[in-house]
Amino acid sequence: MRAGQVTWIGVRPERRQAMRVVTEAGLDPAFGLEGDHYRGRANPQRQVTLIQAEHLDAIAAYIGADRIEPGRLRRNIVVSGINLLALRDRHFRLGSAVLFATGLCHPCSRMEEILGIGGYNAVRGHGGITARVIEGGQVRLGDVVHRMDAVAER
Repeated sequence: MRAGQVTWIGVRPERRQAMRVVTEAGLDPAFGLEGDHYRGRANPQRQVTLIQAEHLDAIAAYIGADRIEPGRLRRNIVVSGINLLALRDRHFRLGSAVLFATGLCHPCSRMEEILGIGGYNAVRGHGGITARVIEGGQVRLGDVVHRMDAVAER
């Protein structure tokens, strides 16, 4: 399985505020993603959300847009070159941290508000995954993401 690459990182400092784009972020097993409003919440299964860059194009096409800015979808990390569904229920390395993919990241009702009519359905099946931090570390733009039990193809 090929490794992927981190292409975008964003945190939500407060609920219903715009995403803040960052070039790196800390990941902590006890608290999740530094700077994100979900940090330290009771549900450790959703400490980090990830979406595939390739799915941004699909979502844009479904709503008739040329492009979708990643922050509009409210996910923390955008990766390219790897199928995130292949990480489900597996450990994976994200930068220097180790995460465990806990499930699918389903669209919320805000997608209609943010993307317009049909936004919710456009994101269905393309919303990415949720993960919890197993070993803390840093994630930076350009970092590699790969499944722990997979050897990257060369």
